[in-house]
Amino acid sequence: MKFLNGNELVGFIKQRQAHQVRGLIQHDKIQPKLAIITTKDDPVINIYMDLKKAYGADILIDAEIFRVGQGAELEQKIAQLNADQFVTGIILQLPLENPAETDQYVTKIDPRKDVDGLGSDQFFVPATAMAVDWLVNGYNIELLGKKIAIVGQNGRLVGRPLMKLWEKYQPTGFGRDDDLRRLRTFDIVVSATGSAAVIKPEMLGLDAVLIDAGTVSENGKIVGDADPSLYNRQDLTITPPTGGVGPLTVAALFDNVIKAARLNVDK
Repeated sequence: MKFLNGNELVGFIKQRQAHQVRGLIQHDKIQPKLAIITTKDDPVINIYMDLKKAYGADILIDAEIFRVGQGAELEQKIAQLNADQFVTGIILQLPLENPAETDQYVTKIDPRKDVDGLGSDQFFVPATAMAVDWLVNGYNIELLGKKIAIVGQNGRLVGRPLMKLWEKYQPTGFGRDDDLRRLRTFDIVVSATGSAAVIKPEMLGLDAVLIDAGTVSENGKIVGDADPSLYNRQDLTITPPTGGVGPLTVAALFDNVIKAARLNVDK
C-alpha cells in the first residue's frame, strides 16, 4: 500500500507562500486578510475554522472569523466585507445553518474576493479540487491515458470543479446513488460524496488509486468516504484516513487569498 499524504507536501507549499506574503507586505504594502463567515455553531466547523486561522498565522495572513445570523445580518456582513479594502478574501464556512440558501449568498461575494470559487463568476479554482490536483502531481500520478472516475460529480466543492479542471483527461462522473460497482474498471477514483464509508474494498480494481476527498461528521468525528477496511488492501495507492487531501485544501485556499491580494496590486 502506498499513501498519498498531503502533510508531506504542505510544508514546501507553506514556505513558498510565506515568501510571497512577505513580498506583498514589504514591496507592495498589502497585508492579505481572509474573512471567514459562519452562520452555524458546530464543533466540527469550529475545528476547520481554527485550522485556517492557524495556517494563516504561519504565513503572516490574518484570518478573522465572523459569526452572524443567516438572513439580513449575513447579507449586511458580506456587503461590508466586499467594501473593506483591507479584506482580500472572503469565504462562507459551509454548511450554512440553512444549506438550501447557499447559492443565494455565495453569489453576493465580490468575485475578486471569492477565494472559495463558489460564485457564478469565478476567478479562483475551488480549494479542494486544487488540492486533489496538487496531490496527484506531487506524487507523480499519471492521469493521461488513465480511466478516471469522480464520485460526487455534482458537488460544488470538489466534483464539479474537478470535472472541469481535469476535462482534458475525460473523467467519468458518478452520482452517489449510481452503481459504484462499476468503479472496478477505473484506474483512478476520486470520491467526494460526504457519505461515510461509501467506497468499499470490492468496488476497486487491482492496483487502483483512491483519493478520498469526502468529509462528514459522524459521532463528533470527521470521517471520509473510504470504508476503513480498504486499508487492509496492500495493492492500493490511497489517501490516509487523516492528512490526505485536507492539509492541501487549506494550503490551496490560502494560495487563492494570495492571488486575490495580487489582484489588488494589479488594480
